[in-house]
Amino acid sequence: MNTQNDGNYRFSVLPGTRDHRGFFVQETTYELVDVSDAGWARICLDSAACYYVDPANIQSL
Repeated sequence: MNTQNDGNYRFSVLPGTRDHRGFFVQETTYELVDVSDAGWARICLDSAACYYVDPANIQSL
């Protein structure tokens, strides 16, 4: 896993990744925030844009 100086994990998503509602997620770099009890990974682009995705669809940089 790739970390930056602040200790946050940075990941990208695989092409064609969809969030828990079925919408496509932009292919860019995200911060992994946590993994829910239901198994969804919460990833955030910034403080306003977060998504729940299948953890199998994220990859380390």
